[in-house]
Amino acid sequence: MYFYVKTQPFDRANAKIVIDEIEQLRVDSLKQVSQLKDTSRIYPFNPNFITDYKGYTLGMSVEEIDRLKAFRSLNKYINSKEEFQSVTSVNDSLLKVISPYFKFPDWTKSNKKEYSKALSQKTSKVTVVKIRDINLVTAKDLKIIRGIGDKLSERIIKFRDRLGGFLVNEQLYDVYGLDAEVVDNTLKQFQVFNPPEIESININSATIEEIAALVYISYPVANEIVRFRELNGGINSFDELTNLDGFPAEKLDRIALYLSL
Repeated sequence: MYFYVKTQPFDRANAKIVIDEIEQLRVDSLKQVSQLKDTSRIYPFNPNFITDYKGYTLGMSVEEIDRLKAFRSLNKYINSKEEFQSVTSVNDSLLKVISPYFKFPDWTKSNKKEYSKALSQKTSKVTVVKIRDINLVTAKDLKIIRGIGDKLSERIIKFRDRLGGFLVNEQLYDVYGLDAEVVDNTLKQFQVFNPPEIESININSATIEEIAALVYISYPVANEIVRFRELNGGINSFDELTNLDGFPAEKLDRIALYLSL
């Protein structure tokens, strides 16, 4: 090696080393994905409701998160991984890692071809279903849905009242005893158009009672959250909550709507 250096000196002034920018972007992307795998555990989530912190932990850039927010501000929803990439412009490598965890409502998976065909047919009778705000309907209104009777309609209204109003459509799946198929049919006629304004609870300063006031968190789990917070000097990520006994990790995205750090 010494002989080679002495006989083949490196001329810095005339060096012709050029960085391949495309390959460098691929390397940076792979590093980004590798860090994501090593630092966080991903749970199924609806990509329509990614917070700044969630986007950061997923490996998204600030610009990509802002594009998603701008799209959602128009009251539009993403219904596929292809649409997610089109809106955010995330690279293929990151999309390949996070898209398996995308969880869309079942009603978005309906046969789009049949739906388009039905719309294109020219018939004399056209039935137009007007979708109403689920935060404004009564128990009687809900009973027009097949599978929803007196008990379930009242239960939906009570759950809505406990929440202070539905923030997202997915919360309808959390009503006890309501089958997913019935929810899918309900969302064809009732959806969230005007979510209520809520004051988020600071998870690092709230009391056990304040945390337990959330519909999704029981008193024992709230106690565990406060104990964990005190032992660790605070909570830096909502994902840390998923390690606590009894915490409903599958509902983290909805719970996070009511919390702040």
